Amino acid sequence: MATSKLQALWNHPAGPKTIHFWAPTFKWGISIANFADFSKPPEKVSYPQQIAVTATGLIWSRYSTVITPKNWNLFSVNVVMAGTGIYQLTRKIRHDYFNEEEAAVAKE
Repeated sequence: MATSKLQALWNHPAGPKTIHFWAPTFKWGISIANFADFSKPPEKVSYPQQIAVTATGLIWSRYSTVITPKNWNLFSVNVVMAGTGIYQLTRKIRHDYFNEEEAAVAKE
């Protein structure tokens, strides 16, 4: 029973013998690194990096539902990438543009 399931996974069109398996696996590393950056101060967050992470997540989330076979691991990792990228961009924008206005109002 377990052998047949393992063999089915091994021979699946999106199984470990294909890039369709390994690409999302490596992208999880990028997502985990982005989670780790949540503790980083907003001034250290990079706009280009987070725009790239967000765009990649959004584009590939859509594309991963169109390709055959559907790769739900690819879909999941890209939803997480888009989410973490949007969160980081929100933190950066709030820090860069809204904190200055609040400080100016407080001085008056």
